[in-house]
Amino acid sequence: MKALLTLLTLGLLLLTITVQGKVYERCAIVRNLKRLGLAGFQGISLANWVCLIKFESGYDTQAIKFNREDQSTSYGIFQINSRYWCNDGKTPGSKNFCRTSCKALQNNIRRAVACAKRIVRDPRGITTWAAWRKNCQNRNLAQYVQGCGVQ
Repeated sequence: MKALLTLLTLGLLLLTITVQGKVYERCAIVRNLKRLGLAGFQGISLANWVCLIKFESGYDTQAIKFNREDQSTSYGIFQINSRYWCNDGKTPGSKNFCRTSCKALQNNIRRAVACAKRIVRDPRGITTWAAWRKNCQNRNLAQYVQGCGVQ
């Protein structure tokens, strides 16, 4: 009986971990970003957002990348950095301009979008993201929203 209870508990724990994270399909993220108000936000097209996300996280809400250079970590689908934008409880001198935990950026797409909106309101805008500058800037990005049924 104890072994069965342990297995059930372990199974529920694994299910909980799996449900928290999500790797979106391209058109699903397109529709979600549009619904959450990113289409045209600060003059940035939906295609630019989707391109950014593809190259930052591969559409994975649980993505994490550690930066040895400054001891910060980037979190979630937008790869929002703990040095300036969120609090992970371990980055020295975190500014936390989005006033949120970094974990929330992985578990709550609304929070991640709200923080991304905060980031692009700064003077650097979408150029804050190196992956966008390298892979998306000055390119035809129509393919990122094509066939997804959004205008």
